[in-house]
Amino acid sequence: MTLRESHRRDFLHTSVRGLAAGVLAPYWFSTAKAEEVSDKRDCPRLGAIGVGGRGTDIANLALPFADIVAICDVDREHADRARSKLTDNKADVFEDYRHVLDRQDIDVVTIGTRDHWHAKIAIEAMQAGKDVYCEKPMTLTIEEGRQIAQVVKQTGCVMQVGTQQRSGEYGGQFLTAVAMVREGRIGKVRRVTIGLSRPPQGGPFATRSIPSQLNWDMWLGQAPQVDYCPERCGAGARWWYEYAGGQLTNWGSHHVDIAQWAIGMEQSGPTAIAGSATHPNVPNGYNTATAFHIQCQFPNGVEIVIGDGFDHGILFEGDAGRFFVNRGKITGKPVEQLREQPLPEDAISQLYRGRRPGSHMRNFFDCVRAREQPISDVFTHHRTLTTMHLANICIRLGRSLVWDPDTEQILGDDEANSMQSREQRRGYEVVV
Repeated sequence: MTLRESHRRDFLHTSVRGLAAGVLAPYWFSTAKAEEVSDKRDCPRLGAIGVGGRGTDIANLALPFADIVAICDVDREHADRARSKLTDNKADVFEDYRHVLDRQDIDVVTIGTRDHWHAKIAIEAMQAGKDVYCEKPMTLTIEEGRQIAQVVKQTGCVMQVGTQQRSGEYGGQFLTAVAMVREGRIGKVRRVTIGLSRPPQGGPFATRSIPSQLNWDMWLGQAPQVDYCPERCGAGARWWYEYAGGQLTNWGSHHVDIAQWAIGMEQSGPTAIAGSATHPNVPNGYNTATAFHIQCQFPNGVEIVIGDGFDHGILFEGDAGRFFVNRGKITGKPVEQLREQPLPEDAISQLYRGRRPGSHMRNFFDCVRAREQPISDVFTHHRTLTTMHLANICIRLGRSLVWDPDTEQILGDDEANSMQSREQRRGYEVVV
């Protein structure tokens, strides 16, 4: 028996045992739910789309729960390396993701491409009947978020976004932080300050010949046609507005998500956005903001401040105390008081929709079985990214914005509203 088979056997055994005992598996794995999804396979067949670096990581995390039968990447070296590592060279390899989506035997896909491809592949995957695990950030624009939300509603597919801070990973301190705020442990929240590390600068970069193993045109996708340079690919892609949103959608998609969840604005958004930023002006170089300070006012009176000059993490401040949380720690007097005044026993499980916090990937597959929304659902993630996309629009235009979170429109600024979407290269448009 392989290690992968052992992991999967243990997962299935635990699920059945929890169902019988009524302890390990909460309400979501009731007999009724099991009957509703009785046609779903115990071991879904998975296609991994985009397997450079992080894409291979997330596919590897799916191994205990699924059989990887297809690997897809526009870089053949990435695909071959992932095929060897993940499947002992047994999976089929494709350059074009549409071949994966055409496979009727594939139930689930992971998406680990660069950011500008996330929405198109996710939408087409769900339209093809696949459930989706997609790395963050989910979208390149606000409009793409609305499109994904629409398709989830239309298809009933399950889609999990890779914002792992919503699960019990990193010690679970983010769930504790959200529960503390919502339980009133710092009183009425006044301000949340989010520190994001300063991104790199670089350029001008020299263009080079396209590597023989890379389909550069398809890598670009909806983005403008440009000559190849390696700094546009890999992790460097997040520092180009053509493919991403810089640090605001990179780390911001994690920390602002936790902040909006904690203050009860996970289904809403800011009403006013102001700020300033420094942008490099380097030909053929990184062009996202290298320094930034943004203020977002929310309908409940809370201000979220986002900047590169603060400690990396989230500082919650209320009229009865404050505390700080990041992936390494959670500190402050309200945290110390938990020793004598612990949170209610169900405070975390209520946040986690009645499930036990733990592996983000396991939560996804649990929800695939139960046909329920996962902990990082597309609707709340769209709201988080809307805040970040608005911040980028604000600092790129150099002026404040007024946003209506109900109609999802910028008020009194046609130019800013037009930036809710981007021109997409012919043949690579996102279509709903």
